Amino acid sequence: MIYTPLILSINYISLVIAIVVALAIFILFIRNIRIVPQATTFVIERLGGYHATWQTGIHVKVPFIDRVANIISLKEQVADFQPQAVITKDNVTMQIDTVVFFQIVDSKLYTYGIENPIMAIENLSATTLRNLIGDLELDETLTSRDVINTNMRQILDVATDPWGIKVNRVELKNIIPPREIQQAMERQMKAEREKREKILIAEGMKEAAIREAEGDKEAAILRADAKKEQAIREAEGQAQAILKVQDATAKGLQMIKDVKADEGLIALRGLETMAKIGDGRATKIIIPSSLQGLAGLAQTLQTILNEPDPNADVNIDKT
Repeated sequence: MIYTPLILSINYISLVIAIVVALAIFILFIRNIRIVPQATTFVIERLGGYHATWQTGIHVKVPFIDRVANIISLKEQVADFQPQAVITKDNVTMQIDTVVFFQIVDSKLYTYGIENPIMAIENLSATTLRNLIGDLELDETLTSRDVINTNMRQILDVATDPWGIKVNRVELKNIIPPREIQQAMERQMKAEREKREKILIAEGMKEAAIREAEGDKEAAILRADAKKEQAIREAEGQAQAILKVQDATAKGLQMIKDVKADEGLIALRGLETMAKIGDGRATKIIIPSSLQGLAGLAQTLQTILNEPDPNADVNIDKT
């Protein structure tokens, strides 16, 4: 009975220790649970050496044995490097800065393949750029961006394979030639713009002259067509008038024929016509002999002679 409190005290202490140990183990377990996000990997070392690469999901790290050596993003990354001094084939010094788009495809190689991958890519891009620009002249450098970009991407992609890096794209951001070259280029561009402006003005004047000539041509053709149409219509009108006169004459003769006019009436009509002819000046009238036997011939002649005209002569043909 004397040792009962002591035993109870020992049991209580043991229980507390057990609870503390269990709680510590639970906390330690919770603290070693790792969740790897999407597009991310964890490089795990065990006892100082590479052990595994954790992908997306839940993982448990062994306490005091495993450690996360590197956390790597698998997303495409952009490295914007400072301008580099390069010399062209024709000895022109210029500044060119590049932008490299890359992606880590092997986390182990990226962690253990090289000490500082970004610095390595920058130095590699600088040396590659100098080599490529050294084979090109200034004009080729300014006009061959796509070729330079493609060649740099291929070279960098091959060189970074041992580092677990894939180079997707390389872009020349800025090409900065010397100031005097820039001024010469500006003068050249200004001359080209002025040349194009003069060419456009000349082409506009040429086009205007051509259109004006075509307009004059069309107007002349229309005027000629109008005159032609007018002449045709006048000729058709005259032809129709002649046809109508001839038709009227034919109808008159037919009517005379139908009424069976005698020779006296015909001769009288002839004398009336002769009288109308005699109304003009310097008119010489020849009367057929067939009209001499008419009874009214003397009276008709007397009417004509009563209006003397010094320029008129009357001859009677008795043949």
